[in-house]
Amino acid sequence: MKSFSKAGGGNTIAFDEFARSRQAHLRRAAYLLCGDWHLAEDLVQTSLAKLYAVWHRVHMDSPDGYARRVLFRTFLDENRRRRWWDRPTAHEYDVAAPAQDPELRLTLLAALRQVPDRSRAVLVLRFWEDQSVEETAAALGCSAGTVKSQTSRGLATLRRVLGDTPLTPSGNGAWTGAGTGAGGRAGVSYPKAER
Repeated sequence: MKSFSKAGGGNTIAFDEFARSRQAHLRRAAYLLCGDWHLAEDLVQTSLAKLYAVWHRVHMDSPDGYARRVLFRTFLDENRRRRWWDRPTAHEYDVAAPAQDPELRLTLLAALRQVPDRSRAVLVLRFWEDQSVEETAAALGCSAGTVKSQTSRGLATLRRVLGDTPLTPSGNGAWTGAGTGAGGRAGVSYPKAER
């Protein structure tokens, strides 16, 4: 793996290449955090600006991991200072849902929107970014126990919000509707937090 700790004009070129290649992925993760494409773009731009400021000084074994850490910490820091958006009930996700089950996707996005900020960040890192407990803890600057408790709380909030919405995991890691009837089915399946 090539080193990203360089001096001179190579810094700007290396950063530009990195930012272009990872911006879309960071924007999708930011969208899951804040629920608005425009705010997600602002969050990514702020994070990339912070990353650029230290790019030449910091040796990064994994620029992706470092960028992810900056993005998620920026989200949490900004939410401590002020709200990036109105309360969850006042804002709807403005995303086109996939053709498979648009109602389920919108239901899941609306439910995720009601999870508290820190738990939402943990859920996005764990289940969207597919990070381990330890990697999530490193990205958020907290302990593995905090990640586990935030995962548990976040999933409990999703269970409460979703109620009887039947969900089952598909083979590719996505969640799909288990049936289409009013009231759902017994034995609803949700992801379990690791202990």
